[in-house]
Amino acid sequence: MKLGEPSLDQLRIFLSVVEHGSFGGAARSMGRAVSAVSYGIAQLEQQLAVTLFEREGSRKPVLTEEGEGLLAEARAVADRVDALLAKTRSLHAGLESSLGLVVDVMVPGELTAQTLREFRRIFPTVALSLNIEGLGAVAQCLLEERSELAIGGPVIGEHPALERQALGEVDLIPVAAPDHPLAVAVAEGAITPGLSRRHLQLVLADRSDLTQGREFSVLSPQTWRLGDLGAKHSLLKEGLGWGNMPREMVAGDLERGRLVELDLPEKPGDHYTLSALWRRDTRLGPASSWLIDAFREGLA
Repeated sequence: MKLGEPSLDQLRIFLSVVEHGSFGGAARSMGRAVSAVSYGIAQLEQQLAVTLFEREGSRKPVLTEEGEGLLAEARAVADRVDALLAKTRSLHAGLESSLGLVVDVMVPGELTAQTLREFRRIFPTVALSLNIEGLGAVAQCLLEERSELAIGGPVIGEHPALERQALGEVDLIPVAAPDHPLAVAVAEGAITPGLSRRHLQLVLADRSDLTQGREFSVLSPQTWRLGDLGAKHSLLKEGLGWGNMPREMVAGDLERGRLVELDLPEKPGDHYTLSALWRRDTRLGPASSWLIDAFREGLA
């Protein structure tokens, strides 16, 4: 048996009859005559060589077994076409079809999650790809054109290929487990300049080549370099060293006594300035601009 090719209009008529429960309801919804709806269903049944509705003995059309079986597929086809049309309208309006975003590990995770959840609600047609990186690796994603927009720190400075817009800052504070020698010394008032250099410092490693040879708030010659801020957090709580962490990330540990803030004479903590970064040859679209505003508001 050779089947025909149903039109999108016929599928929409089929779905409208199911949704409204009658040919008349579908006709009113679509602004057509009942005869046009009936003809559309008859044509669709002819194309598919099946009966979609039981019409005998009832004033209300009831889906046949074949109609039930094809309903999900018809909805899927219509939904995909609707998505295609929505994305096309967005493109004509200047909205990005896709966007690569890289976010610094120092950005509070809850802020990133809430922002991206709202982004997906407002911009459902924009295909977003996300990377979480630290230090120079954030800018490297932009320079290697793996992302179009970054929310990153001050590590790279004023790179000539990048534009920068300040958004806010995150407090970095030196912390250690309460039984760590530095924490004990602080508690006993026995801390002295240079004491921090005698103990292992846990340092976030830069996985890029952009800052090769540079150090950031590194005091101790004894270091463990970690590419994952979560791993650094875990090692700090186990008392394996001391190091700087975003205050918001360790706030719960400070309250519960799992970590303590270290008042060191060298004051290695700092305000980590966060900015929106993008390549100068990139034109920001509405979705990118919305993200910049959302992160600025969240960091404020």
